[in-house]
Amino acid sequence: MNDTFLKACRRENTPYTPVWLMRQAGRYMAEYMEIRSKYSFLEMCKTPELAVEVTLQPVRKLGVDAAILFADILLPLEGMGIGFRFAKDEGPIIDNPVRTIDDVKKVRVITPEEDVPYVLEAIKILRRELAGKVPLIGFSGAPFTLASYIIEGGGSKNYVRCKRLMWEAPEAWHELLGKIAESTVRYLKSQIAAGAQAVQVFDSWVGALSPEDYEEYVLPHSKYVFDNLKDTGVPVIHFANNAGSMLELVAAAGGDVIGLDWRVSLDRAWQTVGFDRGVQGNLDPITLFAPKEVIRQKVKEILIKAGKRPGHIFNLGHGIHKETPVENAQYLVEVVHELSSLSYEQLLEA
Repeated sequence: MNDTFLKACRRENTPYTPVWLMRQAGRYMAEYMEIRSKYSFLEMCKTPELAVEVTLQPVRKLGVDAAILFADILLPLEGMGIGFRFAKDEGPIIDNPVRTIDDVKKVRVITPEEDVPYVLEAIKILRRELAGKVPLIGFSGAPFTLASYIIEGGGSKNYVRCKRLMWEAPEAWHELLGKIAESTVRYLKSQIAAGAQAVQVFDSWVGALSPEDYEEYVLPHSKYVFDNLKDTGVPVIHFANNAGSMLELVAAAGGDVIGLDWRVSLDRAWQTVGFDRGVQGNLDPITLFAPKEVIRQKVKEILIKAGKRPGHIFNLGHGIHKETPVENAQYLVEVVHELSSLSYEQLLEA
């Protein structure tokens, strides 16, 4: 099996830098859109055979070094007693937002085997399909990001309701995030038991917070998640988007690998989080719309900043854009493998 990704997670030497792409299974691929034309997004998530096929598409097409389960971070919400749906071109809509202490009391902690059995079944099938090929990554949303959807009632630009609950009713806030954190631990442990060989926690919207609010209202709950995954034996990736101002706090929350967005310089960010753990990233996703010579140069710059240090996983700084040319995604994987196979001296001259 190609285990360069898992070795990099453990900061072991690899013959080249492994690469995979956040949202690598998705709308930029014609094969995905063909399936999507016949089924709703949630039907695809909840039908293991479809989730498996969509997970495998970028592995076949791009030659990435890891597969990531096709799912959505909101899937555990139904088991928590929170209904949601996806409106056309509007993203997720929460049917019963949580905004008071009474609402919080009604939120349940999930039992994954009963609440998301389709996710676990997809993982089991994928492990058989991927045998001898590449590792499988499972994932979940982080407590703050899930809370932001639950409280706001969907996506948000300024998180007014979320921050108001945090500041006006801190007891309700901490009780809610405690339930989300426990659900997240159970969800990820069940994915690992089903066969996930690594897991990533997405804190997609935590960049909306100040470092001080993150430290007081979020860090303890994120830390609870990472602390309770330490005994699983699998690498855990912590991706906090737009969190360059609080990387030390993100690192303190936990994770074997810290995901970096493109707004930070990889070398300085790695020094901030500590060389005792790996980093993942951090190409601007829009680079994939640039000419190939620009893609190559940007890849080279990131690899130079990584300095051939063990523990770097190449990725985008956020999810791949839906209009990305597939041939550019293929080229990215090729050029990462090519350039990272060189010595540092050769890389400087490439």
